[in-house]
Amino acid sequence: MSTYKITLAGIEFDKLPEILAKGNQISLGDEVKKSVKKGRDYLDRKLKENADPVYGINTGFGALYNRIISEKDLAELQRNLVMSHACGTGEMLPADIVKLMLLLKIQSLAAGNSAVQLPTIQRLVDMYNQDVLPVVYTQGSLGASGDLAPLAHLSLPLIGEGEVLYEGKAVLSAKVLKKLGWKPIELHSKEGLALLNGTQFMSACGVHSLLGAYRLCSLADKIAAVSLEAFDGRPEPFDALIHKVRPHQGQMDVAENFRNLLKGSEIIRRKKQHVQDPYSFRCIPQVHGASRDAVNYAGMVMHTEINSVTDNPTVFPDEDKIISGGNFHGQPLALAMDFLAIALSELGNISERRTYQLISGQRGLPPFLADDPGLHSGFMIPQYTAASVVSQNKQLCTPASVDSIVSSNGQEDHVSMGANSAVKLLKVCDNLVTILAIEMMTAVQAFEYRRPLKSSSVLEKFISDYRKKVTRLDKDRILHNDIVKSREFLLTN
Repeated sequence: MSTYKITLAGIEFDKLPEILAKGNQISLGDEVKKSVKKGRDYLDRKLKENADPVYGINTGFGALYNRIISEKDLAELQRNLVMSHACGTGEMLPADIVKLMLLLKIQSLAAGNSAVQLPTIQRLVDMYNQDVLPVVYTQGSLGASGDLAPLAHLSLPLIGEGEVLYEGKAVLSAKVLKKLGWKPIELHSKEGLALLNGTQFMSACGVHSLLGAYRLCSLADKIAAVSLEAFDGRPEPFDALIHKVRPHQGQMDVAENFRNLLKGSEIIRRKKQHVQDPYSFRCIPQVHGASRDAVNYAGMVMHTEINSVTDNPTVFPDEDKIISGGNFHGQPLALAMDFLAIALSELGNISERRTYQLISGQRGLPPFLADDPGLHSGFMIPQYTAASVVSQNKQLCTPASVDSIVSSNGQEDHVSMGANSAVKLLKVCDNLVTILAIEMMTAVQAFEYRRPLKSSSVLEKFISDYRKKVTRLDKDRILHNDIVKSREFLLTN
């Protein structure tokens, strides 16, 4: 177990898997504590010196921005805000994404521009470290005034309300706080708004998907290489020369990856009977590469976002300013997540086409990869399943970011719908695992008809490891079980 310090320098994206690893904890760096205290002290001082209305601090919220709140009611105002905005619905967000939400909210508040109390942010740290994970729901955010409803649910346990996932069960927050000896936090001016404004629901879903996307890009290449060998495909589409004259980075990277994956293969270098392969094989560098470029773009956006201050208003003690703006608006994330979903969907789209080619009875392979076609259906129906899931992904890729709806009596008249982009993206990622799992089981079955020829040492090991989990299909059996095992293999390798 190790402890990661939250610093003003922010989170390095490639460190996230290590930070989030089971058992690891976080703590606030000394400079963070100073910055948080400085922001809070500045706001307290300004409220004493100046009675002018400041949005969300001594006013109502949204369309109620013109209602002035008396000093004696400021604490109640913040508590009311958290409770009234906890209107989430739909499915419960998975615990690992909730934990990521906590981390990202802590990092955003750590800059000191949100004017929260140090005990408030420290309680969030304690919740993270003790795996006291708020129950958060997937629906309810418009992705514009921050992720209001999801972040309200994330914040309820601070005041002893709502539910948390603790020791594997959903229980009342008040019970867990009592068990741990924690008193509810009394929120001060602005704190409720600082907790609820922000993009941490969108960001957490996006980061979770992005971490998976990096792995899925690599797996898609490796599985496609097995399919290429099984289909007796040609090596020329991966020659560096053709990519040099169309030098998209992702395309060049995929082609190089394939040259390495196929190095030493007996199958790829043997004389071919055909002069060209179908696009699903011949254009792997172009399609997989374009998806990689999109993934890298999303990574750039996510890295900026998770190290940003996204609540409102924002305090700047050194400049003596409190600025009401729109950093909570999720448009950068919404566009990036829609793009990422499309990119991952295309990896599944071309994967299913390779699966179809492998069962079509071409290149010396038996129809549906069955030893006795007719008596046995072989791999006929897994392709149906892949096609169904591919089509669902296409439907999920209708962009949410082009949608908007008016809320809060017209005050919030343009929203990003980034939360919907985020939830759709989670499903697209999970669907892609299924599609690749079906290509994997099909490709390995087809590959074995090429024996006794061997592929590269890398692919031979990949196939051997897979065969320890999923055996060859000699006669029909329940292939749902093979799909489940294939998914598990991909998720753990």
